Amino acid sequence: MLTATFAPPVCVLGLGLIGGSLLRAAAATGRHAWGYNRSPEVVHAARDLGFDASTDLTATLERAADANAIVVIAVPMPAVGSILEAIAEHAPDVALTDVVSVKSEMAAAVAAHGLSRRFVGGHPMAGTAESGWAASTVDLFRDAVWVVTVDDGTDPEVWQAVADLAIDCGSVVVPAESAEHDAAVARISHLPHVLAEALALAGAAGGDLALGLAAGSFRDGTRVAATAPALVDAMCEANASALLVALDETLAVLSAAREQLADGSTADLTRAGFDARARYDQQARVPITGVVPGEGDWLTALREAGRRGEVWAR
Repeated sequence: MLTATFAPPVCVLGLGLIGGSLLRAAAATGRHAWGYNRSPEVVHAARDLGFDASTDLTATLERAADANAIVVIAVPMPAVGSILEAIAEHAPDVALTDVVSVKSEMAAAVAAHGLSRRFVGGHPMAGTAESGWAASTVDLFRDAVWVVTVDDGTDPEVWQAVADLAIDCGSVVVPAESAEHDAAVARISHLPHVLAEALALAGAAGGDLALGLAAGSFRDGTRVAATAPALVDAMCEANASALLVALDETLAVLSAAREQLADGSTADLTRAGFDARARYDQQARVPITGVVPGEGDWLTALREAGRRGEVWAR
């Protein structure tokens, strides 16, 4: 990890898997970092490991305002509203970002509370099937992609600060507009959760014999089905429109595969799937060049670079 001694402090609101890992990673860079969680048990566990944490949201936000900290919202989407209310009251001028898995709904909620001016959305594409502070790790974001949004009106200084935080935590930054992000993660994050749940049900329907025979393909295909259901609900329901499109397309693929299998062949599905996976494996991380946040049509340039899969480098 990079040393960020002179970088802005970081205030993390919510110390679950992602927020807890962010507190650990930010502190490891040398930044001043502290966090809030409503659960005293979580706060005590963090403090026992030497981290600065509190159950007092008002005091935490007032401290962030005084220190000009970057405030990171790291709670599930259903809890975002109450957090934004507190920010609007106690720290309305802080640089604000988040790590929530949907960006359009998050941006709308921020706008509804009058906080858009200093907000830049974020989404680290990292996680495990486990949840909570106990599952958090300092290296969760290492080599992971971290989306930093480039919506109209984005403040270039805040954008740069959020991108720097992601890079300091070990991630690579991909810029994306919020709606495009949501359409993409519906396919590569939220749909896999739905399919994993369905595959787990199919296996269980085969009884103990089927589960007793299950090995790597079933284990890997159902890994995210071990995620706490409430967290999966929060992700999928908040991105329902985009997820429905991806789910309908996938159902059409499966329906066609069923018809072909009834005729004795799986070739169309397997060859197309093999080629699609190869395209994923061949993805290269090409750095974005020639763009300076705040100069020229920088937002459009970053959006186009993100569509090409390019990454922001400091």
